[in-house]
This record gives sequence, C-alpha cells and structure tokens, in this order.
Amino acid sequence: MIKFKNVGFRYGTGPEILKNISFEVKPGSFHFLTGPSGSGKTSLLRLLLLSMRPTSGEMKIFDRDIATLNKSEMMQMRQHIGIVFQEFRLLDHMTTFENVALPLVVRGEPESSYRSNVEELLDWVGLGHQMHAKPALLSGGEKQRAAIARAVIAKPELLLADEPTGNVDPELSERLLHLFVELNRMGTTIILASHEHHLIDKFKYPRLVLEKGGINVVS
Repeated sequence: MIKFKNVGFRYGTGPEILKNISFEVKPGSFHFLTGPSGSGKTSLLRLLLLSMRPTSGEMKIFDRDIATLNKSEMMQMRQHIGIVFQEFRLLDHMTTFENVALPLVVRGEPESSYRSNVEELLDWVGLGHQMHAKPALLSGGEKQRAAIARAVIAKPELLLADEPTGNVDPELSERLLHLFVELNRMGTTIILASHEHHLIDKFKYPRLVLEKGGINVVS
C-alpha cells in the first residue's frame, strides 16, 4: 500500500522537516501516527495525500512510484484516498446528506446511483435522523461523524485522519476511534494521526512515531 525509502522533505529552501524516512504499510492495516508538535506529522500526511512530493528518496503508493506520475495521474490516485480533518470542513450551506455525497457529485455521478448508499452510511454512523440538517444544527461529534462519512463514501483504499478526535470530548473520542476500527475491519487501510496517548493506548495497533524528522515503527 505504502512504501517510503530514504524519503526527505522540505518546504522550498528551508530545513529538512522529514529526514531519511523508511517504512512500509501493508493493505488492510491500521497505524497510528504520533510525535511531538513540529515533528512533521502534517507534512507526512500531505505527502500521503499526494498534495506534495518528497524532495529526496523513493515514495510508492498503491505500488506506483510517485516520482513517475504526472499531474493527471496524481489526481486519479487521490480518488482512492480519503481524508478526515480535525476541523470537520463541512460546507455550511449544504445538508448532512449533501456534504457526505459531495465526493460522488464531484465525480459526476447521478444522485439516483448513490442516494441509497449515502442514506445507509448515514444510518451506520448514527446520523440518519440528521440527514437534512445543516452543519449549524449539528453537535461537534455529529459534524465529525459526517466528515468521516464523507471521507469513506467513495470507498477509498487508504483513509488518512489528521487528529480526528481533537475537537470532541474523551467519551466521544473513543467512540470515533471504534468507528475507524470498524472501517478498517471492512478493508480500509487507515493511518490516524493523534497526540492523545491515553486514547491510543486502548487500541493495540502499530505506531509510526515521528521525532526530530526521523521515524520509528513501534508494534
């Protein structure tokens, strides 16, 4: 699924943020991404999301060398990657249903082809009763569940989550983690960035630990 070999990354002519990083992620696995503030977690997620390219080393996703891809091929690969942000990023003028369906609308799919799938997913994440509500009427936890549903509606092979529990209370954080676990059991490869070690410790998944630009894989 993912292979980094001696990957380095810097913004422009600035200092290297990621240095000589090597690791592999197998299809269907679940990894936590951890590390202190400023360790490069966001930069690594941007590389994985294909919004940036490494400045050195070899990076492969879906067994494709990123250095060999043109812009169109990169965009096609992004369609197989889902992303969940800490700040939800729902569109205020759209209903929950419309927000979740947005990736399919962008693809040009007709509503008749996805309506039942979106409704089923909203029921699964506990938002069936809020299908027609706009974000202003949703709680923080409901907004995050809507964001997760939007990220997975197109059935991505890889799901990236950037501090997805950072804006909710501890009880809901654990419930959201269980939701990611269930998505992983259904076959989605997941990399979830978090600094909440008390929460991570409850789930026995390997960790990608970033520190001082390097990385360690802890089982």
